[in-house]
Amino acid sequence: MHEIKSLCMLNKLAGVVLLQLLFLAVFHQTYAQQKAVKASLFEGVVVAGYADHGVYINCTGPAIKYSFAPKGNILLGLLPSLKIKEDQVEEGKPKNAWVTPTLGVGLTAVFRHIAVQLPAFYSPKTSTADGKWKLGVGLGYKF
Repeated sequence: MHEIKSLCMLNKLAGVVLLQLLFLAVFHQTYAQQKAVKASLFEGVVVAGYADHGVYINCTGPAIKYSFAPKGNILLGLLPSLKIKEDQVEEGKPKNAWVTPTLGVGLTAVFRHIAVQLPAFYSPKTSTADGKWKLGVGLGYKF
């Protein structure tokens, strides 16, 4: 008789332990941080910043997105931009337009609605300068 009581208590204890493990698994999946790497076409981030002695305005384009917190992401991708810069040329030579469309590449860190960006833009070769990648920095907002 004593063995039957021990077996019943053991079954109840095993049931309680299994129930606790089930709850733990459910709550872990519900509340755990979901760190994930995904492809993204557009994130709704608009950034203004400084690069190559001029100003740029861009939005994030196609990117690889790493989510490290519920509202925190890091994006590595293309940055369709408008560069606003006055061309410094000699007198009598033609100048480029003040506003030029360009495509950059870079990192964008987003936390909640604030974005910080480290872009790189390519300046093509001219008769007076070699082509180079120019780094910049920017601050923006995620809608």
